Amino acid sequence: MAALPDVLAAVDLGTNSIHLVVARVEGSRFEVIEREREMVRLGTPSASDDEMRRLDAAAVDRAVDALKRFRQLASVSTDRLRIVATSAVREAENRGELLARVRDEVGVEVEVISGFEEARLIHLGVLQALPVFDDRLLVVDIGGGSTEVVVGRRGDVLTSRSFKLGAIRLTQRFFPGGEVVKGSVKACRSFVRSTIATFARGVRATGWDVAAGSSGTIGSVFEMAAARRDGPRPRTFNNFAIGRDEVEAVVRELVARRTPEERRELSGLDDRRADIIVAGALILEQVLAELGIEELRFSDYALREGVLLDTWRRTHGGSLHHLSDLRRRSVEHLLELMDEDPAHARHVARLALRLFDETAALHGLGDDSRELLEAGALLCNVGLFVSHSGHHKHSYYVIRNSEHLAGFTDREVELIAQVARYHRKSPPAKRHDAFAALPPEDQRRVQLLSGLLRIAVGLDRNHAGRVVDVRCTVGDRPAGEGSVTGGGAGDAADQGRRVDDGGAPLLIEAVPRDGDAPDLEVFSARQRSEPLADALGRPVTVEAAGATPAAAVQ
Repeated sequence: MAALPDVLAAVDLGTNSIHLVVARVEGSRFEVIEREREMVRLGTPSASDDEMRRLDAAAVDRAVDALKRFRQLASVSTDRLRIVATSAVREAENRGELLARVRDEVGVEVEVISGFEEARLIHLGVLQALPVFDDRLLVVDIGGGSTEVVVGRRGDVLTSRSFKLGAIRLTQRFFPGGEVVKGSVKACRSFVRSTIATFARGVRATGWDVAAGSSGTIGSVFEMAAARRDGPRPRTFNNFAIGRDEVEAVVRELVARRTPEERRELSGLDDRRADIIVAGALILEQVLAELGIEELRFSDYALREGVLLDTWRRTHGGSLHHLSDLRRRSVEHLLELMDEDPAHARHVARLALRLFDETAALHGLGDDSRELLEAGALLCNVGLFVSHSGHHKHSYYVIRNSEHLAGFTDREVELIAQVARYHRKSPPAKRHDAFAALPPEDQRRVQLLSGLLRIAVGLDRNHAGRVVDVRCTVGDRPAGEGSVTGGGAGDAADQGRRVDDGGAPLLIEAVPRDGDAPDLEVFSARQRSEPLADALGRPVTVEAAGATPAAAVQ
């Protein structure tokens, strides 16, 4: 069957697991269309030391069988499959047997990559998941056989190292059978510290802006840390952050359970990792301590996604600068994919941002809220792709469950979805389960941002762009002026920077395009202004610029 155009597939042939990702290339971004994982435990350290000198015959059989299945899955969409192998294969004296079988039975040449190349590709993968392109990024990736640490910026590796510190490797050395015995935890910690100490000093001296972790072992620690928190489990852990103290708490919980069977009772832990998670978590604990990392973010993307991007660049060339605005590009992609009138959405977003800026001294929210408002405005009509009736609710569902929104945290996706959901019909209310589940500060953000968005939507009621700008005044002065006081939950960057004027009325003036009379737009915006009035605690009215003010909505 002929392969579909612009589809690539990559396989990460790891020590513990084999991962497949198939993605469609759209411009310079990837849309994942297939993922598969199979835990084959390819690497098995020898009983006498922690070296993985030979690949077990049964493990080779499991790996070849998995690769055959992955090749069949990928061939539905593409014939361009790239397989990279990491520490277990690169260390094995008999790796030629595996490579020959994959070449003959699967029909693909396996690339055995170095530790440095593995670190570089992991870094490329993370750049596609987190909005950190312009930051100095430190990435930690813990596999079954090795741990990669890399510092990079704008796609360039500044320093990296691959250590023979893997969850399987150190389990064999310190926790045979997955059991914790007296002195084993202390010995493991000392071994990890001594292995990374010299490199860690250099990294601390170099410095970094953001630290991120990737792959299964670190993902399991994040799952367990999240399970210890109050509230619902995040739907996605991408860009989710935990503190070093949370990692240490997970480690204490793990080492207190002597056997894998006891650990399987712990919330958030994948049963299949119960025997190797202690070693993996201790590696992470000591890496964070030695490097001085206080907060770690998780990346859903790692080596295999880096292989996809590297494959694309080999074929097409070009720079990585498209990753510098990862979040905005992902919003734009979903907009183009599911909104039949993206020009209207962009115009509404511009008006919503002007309203946000003009009323900044009234609401006290900062740039992070501004970005969420823009995303919610751009995506508020994507639910029309499902159905016109109740499309605001469909927009919430589409946004909340989309895999296209790269670089946002689970909390941010929820807020974007709720801002979009409340752009029409009923305003936010405690009877709505999703809104009621938000903490008070986020409820206020949704009320304010959706209130601004409602008015912006009204100001382009005819999708004709008749209103080109807005001006806001409070009483007899611009809304941005006045005495500022504390109060209210705003963004972390500028909490409490709000005007104290006794609740004077807010007038929003719609500036029309030359020659246009925006009567319908003004009427529609005025009809939608009550939720913003409630959120700001002041009367709000909307008029055409230069018109005589009508009675304000209380």
